[in-house]
Amino acid sequence: MSVSCSSAARCCIRNSRQVSFPLRTPSADLCRRRRGRPASARRWQSTAAVSSGRPKVAEIVDQISQLTLLETADLVSSLKSRLNIPDMPIGGFAAAAPAAPAAPVEEEEAAPAAQEKTLFNIKLQSFDAAAKPKIIKEIKSMLGLSLVDSKKFVESAPKMMKEAVPKEECEKIVETLKALGGVVVME
Repeated sequence: MSVSCSSAARCCIRNSRQVSFPLRTPSADLCRRRRGRPASARRWQSTAAVSSGRPKVAEIVDQISQLTLLETADLVSSLKSRLNIPDMPIGGFAAAAPAAPAAPVEEEEAAPAAQEKTLFNIKLQSFDAAAKPKIIKEIKSMLGLSLVDSKKFVESAPKMMKEAVPKEECEKIVETLKALGGVVVME
């Protein structure tokens, strides 16, 4: 991401205002000449509409803008307590969806118990020491790991191989690894 010279100069000007001693750079003078007005005038243009209509509100805005971050946090918490405003989650009112009735939830819980499980997790429990190279090669091809990673995977058995695998594919994997000398469990 590149930053133009003028935007860098604006950033320096903003930072120099926060410093207690005045700091003038040639680029700051250049930016002021380009726009035809001082850079500090831009900030107060946004509050001009507020100050013209309601002097009391403008005075409050000016006072709040001069507060530090900690003082502003204290102000917000005291306003919330005085006005009885509850703390809302970040999503606001949209995140607070109406609660679902309890009866359909109970029916949905009963339905999965009756349904047959279709997705399984496959776990490599153990293997024959003589069949270790064959199992490493098979794990490498199944999981797409490097040879070193598949060797570490096999040596760290028992370990989860795949999760949420359809029943047919799971049975094929179990048969293949059992034929090679591995002990595989469907969970």
